[in-house]
Amino acid sequence: MLQREKANTLVWRKQGTITKLDGPTDPARARRLGYKAKQGFLVARVRVPKGGRKRPKPPGGRVPKKAGRFFTLNMSKQVVAEQKAERKFSNLRVMNSYAVGEDGIFKWFEVILVDPLQTGLFGSMKGRSFRGLTSAGKKSRGLRRKGMGAEKVR
Repeated sequence: MLQREKANTLVWRKQGTITKLDGPTDPARARRLGYKAKQGFLVARVRVPKGGRKRPKPPGGRVPKKAGRFFTLNMSKQVVAEQKAERKFSNLRVMNSYAVGEDGIFKWFEVILVDPLQTGLFGSMKGRSFRGLTSAGKKSRGLRRKGMGAEKVR
């Protein structure tokens, strides 16, 4: 399994950031998340760089005490991948996504996209991933917790 993933990532790294696929790499996983092999469904592999965000060093060698240089994003890599896919395929809606591989630099996700005109799913819900309405987005928003400690989350 590990060797196959390593071989895949070597090929995937040469491809673009967003690659349109004929079908999912893991069909069983995709079907659990709502994918169907029929018209109106599309799978795209999205590459997201690993690591946090680093601002450039200020000129003159001064230390920015107030403004930091290292930042962590407030959303997961999976949400970033879904948003990249929705920007690229603006006429489609993001249904779900799942991780397919990673190496030292990048992490790849397969995003399931749906055509609302052909399937009737998510008709007027444009920009679902940007509003945190996908499964990964709800996790980032803290909507997976219930009970004690979740009072101020919602």
